[in-house]
Amino acid sequence: MISQPKAVCLLSGGLDSATCLAVARREGFACYALSFDYGQRHAVELGAARRVAAAEGAADHIVLRIDLLQFGGSALTGDIAVPKNRPEAAMAAGIPPTYVPARNTIFLSFALAWAEVLGASDIFIGVNAVDYSGYPDCRPEYIAAFETMANLATKAGVQGGARMKIHTPLIRMSKADIVRLAAKLGVDLANTHSCYDPGPDGAACGACDSCVLRRKGFREAGIADPLELRA
Repeated sequence: MISQPKAVCLLSGGLDSATCLAVARREGFACYALSFDYGQRHAVELGAARRVAAAEGAADHIVLRIDLLQFGGSALTGDIAVPKNRPEAAMAAGIPPTYVPARNTIFLSFALAWAEVLGASDIFIGVNAVDYSGYPDCRPEYIAAFETMANLATKAGVQGGARMKIHTPLIRMSKADIVRLAAKLGVDLANTHSCYDPGPDGAACGACDSCVLRRKGFREAGIADPLELRA
């Protein structure tokens, strides 16, 4: 019996990362989900990540604690207001205060370390360069640069073993395309969480960039958001 290849899958608990995990499973990988409790104001997403990992049959799921509150510098990790009710043009202009400095570099570095321990050559991350809020670490050129670095920095890369591959299956998809793909793969999106500034009860604010983009994606896909139906 041939064993499945292993892949580390970054899992925030949001729509994109849940769909990315489902893609990795469809491609035949045994998925090792990795989430981060980094001091984010929307830590409720970690409960969503646990639900998604269980529902999608992850081989393992680790939630790592790293305290980015010590640095701040973001509306997600400091005393900076989360933008609300912004038009799409404003979302696409510049880097918003919800950008967490070097977040994907930090996350991918931990994923790379776990992949080396697992003997895995594949990492999946649900970054998107179409319907994204101007984050520099969601761009294809950034991912390509990190992959190059990964193959210079790992034991397997130096010794001529299997090359590390960073998979970004959603990077050129619209949010509507991602919703349709999730539906096709049978992802239970009721398990996900997208809001940057949820209320004390974990309910989505409905007005931050992430909520607006999620609503736009479901509307354009012609699919009802199960979270809105449940509310």
